[in-house]
Amino acid sequence: MATKLIFFLCVAGFMIGCGPNLPTEADWHSFDGKRAFNHVQALVNMGPRPAGSPALTKACSYIASQLEEAGLETQEQVFMANTPRGPLQFRNVIGKTPRSNGAPGPIIILASHYDTKYLPDIHFVGANDGGSSSGALLELARCAAMMPNVWFVFFDGEEAIREYSSDDGLVGSKFFVEQLKANNQVDSIKAVILLDMVGDANLNVSLPANSTGKLVEELFAAARDVGGRDYFKLSKNEILDDHVPFLNAGIPAVDIIDFEYGSALGQNDYWHTDKDTMDKLSPRSLEIIGQTTLRLLARLYANRLK
Repeated sequence: MATKLIFFLCVAGFMIGCGPNLPTEADWHSFDGKRAFNHVQALVNMGPRPAGSPALTKACSYIASQLEEAGLETQEQVFMANTPRGPLQFRNVIGKTPRSNGAPGPIIILASHYDTKYLPDIHFVGANDGGSSSGALLELARCAAMMPNVWFVFFDGEEAIREYSSDDGLVGSKFFVEQLKANNQVDSIKAVILLDMVGDANLNVSLPANSTGKLVEELFAAARDVGGRDYFKLSKNEILDDHVPFLNAGIPAVDIIDFEYGSALGQNDYWHTDKDTMDKLSPRSLEIIGQTTLRLLARLYANRLK
């Protein structure tokens, strides 16, 4: 793979001289589900956003501009990878908050994928699958912009073009982890919180079994703190998602995903269809996810990062 890093250094003085008093907690009440919903709508308005498409590039620019507006140091990882459709260009987007005391420290990653599955025969806009988590992550970036050492990472290429394999699917997260290894940063990443399919109006999050146990415990406690514990449960099943490359590298990770997205309880018949549209989503669901995630961040700083 060839790598090209494009750096957008926003608000030049923002990252200089970060003092010791950066807050390690963002008020979870500050997360606005309507703002997150509006971000999802903006992405959906761009249409299908599969890897390598003009709409994906447009979505990348939108995400980068929103991260910059929040005052984050914003970067793109632009690289080529082989796929079943031939070589494609991929774009990860990264927003970084200030470092505590201006020095390296434990890093928490909040992540989402923003691409949509390549489905040339239908108009698949991915309101929930790719859109909802990205909208929530942009609002989280606004709320937690002054917390130290938080990275907001938007992955391209999560969706498999045919089926998941060593050269199909999870392309952006695999590349990102390889860059962590190359830069000797793996040990600096203390937790990864992945959001995926979190906007369903009938919210029912099932944390996959291949999530780190301690993070699951902290997430349940955070959900209880904000009054949303009933929306979260632990699944007996594992899921192949963007948290897996981190787990494989020994980095703790949890996948916040609602995989019951359909016309009836327990169904998933909206997934990867033209029915994955904005009318199936709810600002309230996004708010529950966002507020729980902000509270989880605070708990991780209090309990794990002392």
